[in-house]
Amino acid sequence: MLGVEAAVRGYARHFGEDDEAWGIVALLHDFDYERYPDAGNHPFRGVEVLRDLGYPDWVTRAILSHADYSGVPRESRLEKVLYACDEMSGFVTASALVRPSRSIMDLEPASVVKRMKDKAFARGVSRDDLRRGAEELGLPLEEHIGNVIRFMRERADVLGLRGSA
Repeated sequence: MLGVEAAVRGYARHFGEDDEAWGIVALLHDFDYERYPDAGNHPFRGVEVLRDLGYPDWVTRAILSHADYSGVPRESRLEKVLYACDEMSGFVTASALVRPSRSIMDLEPASVVKRMKDKAFARGVSRDDLRRGAEELGLPLEEHIGNVIRFMRERADVLGLRGSA
């Protein structure tokens, strides 16, 4: 979730939005996943908790919209950014950790694109979802990947991705 937060906060700054508010949404979006990893419960159970705690609709809607199966279409910029950064930040992390340096500091978008073509690498990540996220932002895939890398580099120490580079 920290990787998603770093990427979402970066996009918030890029778009002139409130990075604190967007960052909180990114941190909260999967908080129920360990307890309820199935599509019948996640993210619905978490959203119930957040609503009970008084979180506003724009927060709960963004969290619901990050799951294609929720039936909540992504409309706002936050919703599209959260979706685009969710799987991509994990894929970027995995791509950095298999480098000899184990670092995001020397990771380039072309390396991530190459890893996307390897079906055995991070096989649980849908390549279609990664591409769709960039499309929904209106960005070429490599540009989106470059943005996520850049935003995550800002938090490399916290993310444990500084490596030896």
